Amino acid sequence: MHENYYSNHSYIHAMKHLGKLRADNTFLIEGMYGDNPKLMGRLRTDGRVTLYLEYYMGKTEAVSHKTRRHYARSLRRNEPLNIYIYNQPANRPERSHNRRMLDIARGMRLDRDRRIASTGLRIPLHHDTDMLRWMDDYYKAYTKSDHRHILRACRIFREFLGMTPLLPHFAGALPASQLSPAIVGAFTDYLCRRFRGEGPHTLYARFKKIMRAAVDAGVLRVSPCDGIAIKTDAGVLRKEVLSDDEIARLTATRCPGDNGEVRRAFLFCLYAGLRWCDVTALTYNNVDFSNRLLRFEQAKTRGRSTASAVVIPLTPTLTALIGQPAGASRDQPVFALPSRRAAQSMLLRWTAAAGIDKHITWHCARHSFALRLLNHGANIKTVASLLGHSTIRHTEKYTRAVDSLKLAAVHSLPPLRGL
Repeated sequence: MHENYYSNHSYIHAMKHLGKLRADNTFLIEGMYGDNPKLMGRLRTDGRVTLYLEYYMGKTEAVSHKTRRHYARSLRRNEPLNIYIYNQPANRPERSHNRRMLDIARGMRLDRDRRIASTGLRIPLHHDTDMLRWMDDYYKAYTKSDHRHILRACRIFREFLGMTPLLPHFAGALPASQLSPAIVGAFTDYLCRRFRGEGPHTLYARFKKIMRAAVDAGVLRVSPCDGIAIKTDAGVLRKEVLSDDEIARLTATRCPGDNGEVRRAFLFCLYAGLRWCDVTALTYNNVDFSNRLLRFEQAKTRGRSTASAVVIPLTPTLTALIGQPAGASRDQPVFALPSRRAAQSMLLRWTAAAGIDKHITWHCARHSFALRLLNHGANIKTVASLLGHSTIRHTEKYTRAVDSLKLAAVHSLPPLRGL
């Protein structure tokens, strides 16, 4: 494979053309028969290629799970280089980056090859990465909006490891070589036992995301989550919702000493359907008092959806909850809210004082808003628009929980005669 071929085609295209792309999206970049190590590449989900060195460590006898026959299995070990190249360089800087990184990686491969040849070592020194420490470092460098779920998945997994009988000598560290599908399978069982609703699926989705990142970084050869899933019906609404009567009781209940801004903001979400991340970022610049409109862009889908902008008509209830800015500046937030944890703690005290025996979180206000609209006759496209959904596919789960629609559908059947 020559550089001029790489300049006109992607690496993955070249490997597929030659039949050298492995099932785990890895391929040989440099190294002939007998070279140890070889320079390898692994395709990342973002379109880049991570470079690593692959050492051959001899063979061992293994048994096929399907045929039960003995065979000789090659032993290999990887060394991540923390270097990436572009799979399909689109401009001169990216092509220049690829040349420089490949030169560095080739130099590292030749250096390791000379060291092994001079010392007579067949198996290089290798550090078996502590997965728990790597997961902590991954979270610290993580900048996306679901970082809170990533942190929680790391904490729950660490908690699980201290309890599982699969690791009787667990002492706060987990070498990457010990992270097996059996441990992941036991972890999914633990999530389903401990959490309810969407909790197991949400936590496991983030855990799988961390494992994919570990594969991309060369820490794991393959993801131990492959073939293991927590199946859930995405069309079922699992969070609690508040009825009209419960909202009236909540409005009439006051808890002495609690934050009035939290109360005002939660009631606002019940009548506007905003998420926590959106209501905290709301300023008076988003409020058009003259046209009675609220305009904002959803933090969750900003830059990733054509329906991220939302426009909500302001009712007298919403206008009263918004109030007027304290000064001349319209940059000030509409609601001066505390941390999410403090707001959730007050919300639980408030619902308990109102005699509501449900586990109400901030996001329940959004679900309650959608269900109340449907129960009061709004069509599903209008509800999808008010929630900022790009299609009604995300809104259809609410129709399965709407009692009035079910009641109307059942009563639409013609009655039996002659009974």
